[in-house]
Amino acid sequence: MVALYEAHKKIYPRSVSGFFSRWRWALVFITQLVFYGLPWLECGQRQAVLFDLEARRFYIFHLVLYPQDFVYLTGILVISALSLFLFTAVAGRLWCGYACPQTVYTEIFLWMEKLAEGDRSARMRRDAGPWNWDKTWRKLAKQGMWIAVALWTGFTFVGYFTPIHTLSAEVLQWGLGPWESFWIFFYGFATYGNAGYMREQVCKYMCPYARFQSAMFDKDTLIVTYDQERGEPRGARSRKANPSALNLGACVDCSLCVQVCPTGIDIRKGLQYECIGCGACADVCDTVMDKMGYARGLVKYSTQNAVNQHWSRAQTLRHVLRPRVLAYTFILLTVVAAMLVSLALRSPFKVNVVRDRGTLARMVQGGKIENVYRLQIMNATEQNQDFEVNAVGVAGITTQLDTPVVAVGSTQARWVAVRVQVPFEALPAGSHPIQFEVANVAKDMLVTEKSVFIIPR
Repeated sequence: MVALYEAHKKIYPRSVSGFFSRWRWALVFITQLVFYGLPWLECGQRQAVLFDLEARRFYIFHLVLYPQDFVYLTGILVISALSLFLFTAVAGRLWCGYACPQTVYTEIFLWMEKLAEGDRSARMRRDAGPWNWDKTWRKLAKQGMWIAVALWTGFTFVGYFTPIHTLSAEVLQWGLGPWESFWIFFYGFATYGNAGYMREQVCKYMCPYARFQSAMFDKDTLIVTYDQERGEPRGARSRKANPSALNLGACVDCSLCVQVCPTGIDIRKGLQYECIGCGACADVCDTVMDKMGYARGLVKYSTQNAVNQHWSRAQTLRHVLRPRVLAYTFILLTVVAAMLVSLALRSPFKVNVVRDRGTLARMVQGGKIENVYRLQIMNATEQNQDFEVNAVGVAGITTQLDTPVVAVGSTQARWVAVRVQVPFEALPAGSHPIQFEVANVAKDMLVTEKSVFIIPR
């Protein structure tokens, strides 16, 4: 029998410390502080960040968005895509190596695994050995920590859509709804499976970014690079040995760069799509170079052109600011500025106008033609507002409501019926454009919406 697929071998990443490792853990703390802490922040009398799907309102601190503000979601997606293009063109898979949730949670789960089962060699030895009490309780302790973090992650995720204080009370009283329970366990299970077991398999086989990253790379992109000219031929030697006399390069063939790699690749074979650019191999190689008394940088962030042409660090950084990067930067800043300006100029309330199709144009007392409209007024401010409604655009047009002002609560919406009347002789039969002017009583907010007035034949 010939196997079509290579059997998966479990990867035991070795712990490493260094410059890039500290940066990676700093991003772990920052991203998780934001994710776990943001739902507990309050803004006024409500949760600061809440995506209330049932009420169809998104609260982001003092900003209240409605489904009609979908354009801002589009803007966020465009900014995210352009940022990905820019960062990839500059320094490869920075997102994957430092801030991707898969990388972040894998780091957290590996830390818990090390805490329960020991370092790399101890884990490998214990997994290869028979089951005993020591192995059993360590495995159970690891599973307990994994499940607790996974469920807390699922709980926090749902807390962005259901007020987290309400969700906490429901959990304590065993009163969770079916959908809340489903998403807590589903998201928790996904975290548990992806970070605990699948790990590098997600990056290698499931993530599409690894497949099309080469389209965004060029020879001036900063990537984790092995200096083959300096490192080869590789070979073991004592610290006191002269590598030139032994006809050896700087690489001592310790294989530590492979042992620390979270995806299990050998960076000495060149750039591979499995590389997530975390820099763990650079950290451990610098440690070995220090012990051997050699110069650092055998494995480092560099570009293909810099390595081939022996550029200095200053020359490398100058070539990073190439036309492609500048174009991405300009477009990204333009989109961000446009979105910020749009948010700053955004009206604090919205109005939708719908002609009442159940009531046709009709003749009313006083020889006037009347059309009936339904207006939806959405108050996006955090205060109660009173609004006045007027129709303009035709001589003699009048507007009648059941109340002189329309009261709309904070972050609420209200439908109101509006009767618009026009003198019979003012317009010929047909459809005529009019406008509704909706303003608050203080006259510091005004929205104008177009509609049509129908004169029957």
